[in-house]
Amino acid sequence: MSMIDICETIENGTRTLIEERGLDAGIAFPTGCSLNHVAAHYTPNAGDKTVLGYDDVMKIDFGTHIGGKIIDCAFTLTFNPVYDRLLEAVKDATNTGIREAGIDVRLCDIGAAVQEVMESYEVEIGGKTYQVKSIRNLNGHSIEKYKIHAGKSVPIVDNGDQTKMEEGEQFAIETFGSTGRGLVLEDMECSHYMRSFDVQHAPLRLPKAKALLNTINQNFGTLAFCRRYLDRLGEKNYFMALKSLVDSGLVNPYPPLVDIKGSYTAQYEHTILLRPTCKEVLTRGDDY
Repeated sequence: MSMIDICETIENGTRTLIEERGLDAGIAFPTGCSLNHVAAHYTPNAGDKTVLGYDDVMKIDFGTHIGGKIIDCAFTLTFNPVYDRLLEAVKDATNTGIREAGIDVRLCDIGAAVQEVMESYEVEIGGKTYQVKSIRNLNGHSIEKYKIHAGKSVPIVDNGDQTKMEEGEQFAIETFGSTGRGLVLEDMECSHYMRSFDVQHAPLRLPKAKALLNTINQNFGTLAFCRRYLDRLGEKNYFMALKSLVDSGLVNPYPPLVDIKGSYTAQYEHTILLRPTCKEVLTRGDDY
């Protein structure tokens, strides 16, 4: 299947199951389907002819919302069993993060526990053995209404952050493992965008930019979106307008995040809610 077909199958299913109603209910952010050394923030733009192959490692990162209350989760799909230990490492690390999380727990302690588990694994690929590394500049995050990244970051290494989790908070506990450097950089064509929380007004000279901003505000608010979603709304020839919004600070771009070429990355993620008397995993199912 092509990456576009995979994403649109997931997204159309989500729209149907959740009974999409504009900003009241629907998709929370673009479906991520990052491949191999690309760890996050890749979804195909129109014209992308990439096809999923037998030796690919694909991270499916998707989310829904009702009334701005966001659910965020991810899993990794492979066909070649050579990657099984990589997936096992990351799944174990994510479950460790979930187990360690709780009211008054320091974020650095979660990161230390995740890193210890993640980096205890090795994987053999092509006759070479790799230690699975935590990608140190990717994190879990707190979630608030219509705000996917709400301020607190949940590390997957021991970064010394003494900040504590608090009662009533919602977190995406996600971990990323890599056979590469364990460090990602921005690269490739951007597909993910999101309205800025901090910049509400800025002078816009292009009428097309003003119209596009109105479309974004009406259809996505502060939820993330991608170019395919603008295409679906009938927007055309909007690249200069979108660039203008990015340059003004009204919209933030989120390019793909990549480790070194030839490496493989995996991801698992769940959303948890810290209730007064329990820790609820909102995304747990029979599959992962």
